Amino acid sequence: METGAVTLAKQTFGILVVDDERTLRYALREGLSEEGYRVETAGEIAEALALLDREEFHLTLLDQKLPDGSGLDLLKQLKSRYPAMQVVIMTAFGKFESAVEATKAGCFDYIGKPFELDHMKLVIKNALSQVRLSEEVTRLRHAERRRAGSTLIVGGSSKLAKIFETIRKVATTGSSTVLLQGETGVGKELLAREIHDLGPTHDGPFVEVNCSAFPENLLESELFGYEKGAFTDAKRTKKGLMELANGGTLFLDEIGEMSLGLQSKLLRALEMKRFRRVMGVSDIVIETRVLAATNRDLKSLVVQEKFREDLFFRLDVIRIVVPPLRERPEDIPPLLDHFIGHWNRELGRSVKGPTDRALELLLAYRWPGNVRELRNVIERAILLESDEWILPEHLPVEIVGATGGSAAVLETRLKGEGGVTTLAQAERIAIEMALGQAGGNKTKAAEWLGISRQTLRTKLKEYRIEPVAGHGG
Repeated sequence: METGAVTLAKQTFGILVVDDERTLRYALREGLSEEGYRVETAGEIAEALALLDREEFHLTLLDQKLPDGSGLDLLKQLKSRYPAMQVVIMTAFGKFESAVEATKAGCFDYIGKPFELDHMKLVIKNALSQVRLSEEVTRLRHAERRRAGSTLIVGGSSKLAKIFETIRKVATTGSSTVLLQGETGVGKELLAREIHDLGPTHDGPFVEVNCSAFPENLLESELFGYEKGAFTDAKRTKKGLMELANGGTLFLDEIGEMSLGLQSKLLRALEMKRFRRVMGVSDIVIETRVLAATNRDLKSLVVQEKFREDLFFRLDVIRIVVPPLRERPEDIPPLLDHFIGHWNRELGRSVKGPTDRALELLLAYRWPGNVRELRNVIERAILLESDEWILPEHLPVEIVGATGGSAAVLETRLKGEGGVTTLAQAERIAIEMALGQAGGNKTKAAEWLGISRQTLRTKLKEYRIEPVAGHGG
């Protein structure tokens, strides 16, 4: 007896039967639908191509000869347009004379008519196993590429250790909703992936959507999908991310940005474990773990009536608060080692690390962009500089100017210019440091430098200095 998970897995596979025998099409549709597969049929090539334009199929059962053309020609079209699709050719001629050509074109198998339905089911099972394998290889390649360029989850602080311990506990439950809360750039997405990878559905898909990246109507279509004709450009049915995450994990990033109207639809889907596509008439059943993340205070949004209280309680089953990098500076050295190693490999460099003074600056900085900002700083330093050590002058002005060690930093940067430092070079460095320490406020920087704001603006143009991000002052 099949489990519900197996049935749900089969429902995600679409099979297209292309044969001019109506009786055979009916028999295959009925027999395979009873197995839980989604089955469509076509009697000729033109009809098959029309169906393929509207829906997604993973396997085609294809007759060798069709009223409007050759099955072998259609096979070549299918493998060209849908390389991941498996094709099984059915032939009534006992010996399939074009077997070699079909195999070269990408045919998975061929079967002679008449055939037993059980035999066909076995062939289909084997073909779809190849589809699953191909999808898993693709998923692993994407995961490896993500890991190669990501932060991983690096650090040894007690705060991060407690988060790891919580993640290991909640991951094994497999179904509890988790809410990750923390500033932008702290690594909420990586923690969500870790929960997925450690959970019982780790073999299933991990699907993420940034709720702040889409306007309301587009986010609804992304999440739930739509039927053909739902709107002007809906020329074919599209699966939503919630459907694509079936059997795995759906990660809703920046959930606090979702509109109230869409929140109610999401709540229903989470409660009922079913939903309808936009303009759909039938429910789609799902078994998906939902993880959500936000950099906002959802409780405060509930009080402001900008977030549904019932959805908040539905999401807030297990809350994990991720502290900003400035509250766990002991994680900075291992992160530095990780990023330096990564960018050395990527860029073909051999940077050993930061000097003691540069490390002091990195540890003292507040890191408003958190781990993501640290990653970018190291990438820039290794990309633009050729020294074997990261020096203070390799760091952005907002870092060297924000720590209070201005005199020492100025001395280091002046020495870094090499040879005799000109007044112009010293002036440029002093202006950069003042702007960094003032957070980009030109009025304050000019005051510290003992010059007028207009003079500062003139100097900025003269030395082509880009103001630090912040308020213009």
